[in-house]
Amino acid sequence: MKIIEYEDKYLEDVRDLLTELEEYILSIDKDELDQVHTEYHEKMALVDLKDVNENSGKCFLAIENDKAIGLIMGTIPPYNAHDYLDYKCPRRGVITELIVTSKIRSKGIGKALIDKMEEYFKSNDCEYVLVDIFAYNENAISFYDKKGYHPRMYTDIKKL
Repeated sequence: MKIIEYEDKYLEDVRDLLTELEEYILSIDKDELDQVHTEYHEKMALVDLKDVNENSGKCFLAIENDKAIGLIMGTIPPYNAHDYLDYKCPRRGVITELIVTSKIRSKGIGKALIDKMEEYFKSNDCEYVLVDIFAYNENAISFYDKKGYHPRMYTDIKKL
C-alpha cells in the first residue's frame, strides 16, 4: 500500500469510496435525515475536490494494486472578517473526508492517511486540525480519540 496525492485516473475510485461512506452514514443515522441522492455518486466527488482546490487543500489516496482503497481530503480555509471578533483564529486545517473501504479496515490505512494529512497541515503552518464527526459514528469517534482528537463543540438537534 502506498499513499499518493490525488490523480484524475482514480476519480471513479474516489466516487465509490465517498458513496460507500455516505451509505454507511445513512445506515447509522438515527434521525433518518441523511440520503444518497441519485446524483450523489456522480457529483459529490467533484464538489469535494473543488473545495480542496479552492481552499489550499489536498486529497491523498491509499493505493493498492492500482486501486484507491482509502482517501482523506482536507482544506485550509480562510477566516472571514467577523471571525476575529471573538476568536484568536489560529491557522487550522480541516479534515473534510476520511474513508477506508470496509473490506480492509483496521490495518493502519486510516492512520497512515491521517498522518499524511497532518504532515501536510504542519508544513503549511497549521496549529490545529478540525474534523466534524457524525455523532452516531462510534467507530470514527473512537478512531479520532486514539489519534489525540477531542470534542470542542457539540451540535444538538431536536425534532419538532
